[in-house]
Amino acid sequence: MNKSEILSRVDHTELKQTATWSDIATLIDDAIHFGTASVCVAPYFVERAAKYAAGRMKICTVIGFPNGYNTTAVKVFETKEAVREGADEIDMVVNLGMVKEGRFDDVTKEIAEIKKACSGKLLKVIVETCYLTEEEKVKLCGCVSESGADFIKTSTGFGTGGATLEDVKLFKEHIAEGVSIKAAGGIKGFEDAEAFVEAGADRLGTSRLVKCMKQ
Repeated sequence: MNKSEILSRVDHTELKQTATWSDIATLIDDAIHFGTASVCVAPYFVERAAKYAAGRMKICTVIGFPNGYNTTAVKVFETKEAVREGADEIDMVVNLGMVKEGRFDDVTKEIAEIKKACSGKLLKVIVETCYLTEEEKVKLCGCVSESGADFIKTSTGFGTGGATLEDVKLFKEHIAEGVSIKAAGGIKGFEDAEAFVEAGADRLGTSRLVKCMKQ
């Protein structure tokens, strides 16, 4: 797999709290130049990013980020606002409190409500694997599969750990046909990225690969 093929699977990401518009504009320019799948930016930047990209690059944003413990109503509002402002893709964080209480039906229901709020836009569900048992990971594959979401995603990048090959392989084994996998957090370079793709990842959340190309 060549570098261009790998880059075409990347959500080129800038979610640092201190990011400025200058950082986001550079992110979009680089994403367009290197042919990534999207840019992933904070909700605050979505409208401006969509206008700047002007259809040249898909805009992804995050909902309930990074902790996931907003109420469902707040997440739904965030999602509708992001779509209205021009987001093409939504990456939401599950409610880990619900997961730890074993309320998987409620987790599925929340994801489904957010998917409805996406108005046809792509929905990726961040399950934050670093906080989960293997059993919880498998249960969440079921929740995402039943909810109508498009992707299951490993990590926010703000937790205690990021994507692992083992988790991607586990998702691949248990996720429904037609649901894709996004690996995010800790992808170190192109060799690492290729290993994640071979394990089953369809998307990669990272900023490092474009940085490697620029260097």
